[in-house]
Amino acid sequence: MTATLHQGDAVTWLRSLRSRSVDLIDIDVAYESLEKHRAKGTTTRLTKTWFEIFRNERFPELFAECYRVLRDDRHMYFWCDQETMFVARPLLEAAGFKWWAPLVWDKQAIGMGYHYRCRHEFILFVEKGARRLADLGVANILTSKRIVGGYPTEKPVDVHRTLIEQSTRPGELVIDAFMGSGSAGVAAVECGRAFAGNDLSVDAVNLALSRIPGAVIVPSAPPYLEPGQLGLFGGAA
Repeated sequence: MTATLHQGDAVTWLRSLRSRSVDLIDIDVAYESLEKHRAKGTTTRLTKTWFEIFRNERFPELFAECYRVLRDDRHMYFWCDQETMFVARPLLEAAGFKWWAPLVWDKQAIGMGYHYRCRHEFILFVEKGARRLADLGVANILTSKRIVGGYPTEKPVDVHRTLIEQSTRPGELVIDAFMGSGSAGVAAVECGRAFAGNDLSVDAVNLALSRIPGAVIVPSAPPYLEPGQLGLFGGAA
């Protein structure tokens, strides 16, 4: 399957994509509340500025573009912490998404903080229209040990794989506008899906290129073809 990578601002990249051309959005924003951990120095890995924070004030334009590029009757997964969840939910609904549920990623190890240290993260599950999940027996708690020693905030490929297999069919297009190390892209290609990813960090794009089989970097998102034509990203535009 094809995997194309782009470096730049997430919203700008999304605006270059054709409306109703994407089958699944799986994104992990560098959310604003991460700065709280940096300020307190609760972990040496976040005392350094590894990536630019995406401000909450930009969520409306981000979610509007996500809604526009997503095909009808498709899903979006938005990774976040407990603080960002309460900011994001009303803005996702205002953009047109149907709220479904917060999934929980159980990291199997405690992380940042002082009081009742957190060992989970949320993945907000929203819909544009309605689409049946592949397996209705999958629980809302996804267990996978957090990545140690990898790219900062790197997520496990197997959790992405579950989301992708639940919400897409082979050959469909998965995108991640904040791809980081490219875990979503690795999972997508392994599952026989096409992938398009973006990140503001040049280091992240190069790392994703080295991890995702067959990935190529493009200077800008290639245009989608007219409906009915088969394009680079697999499936009709």
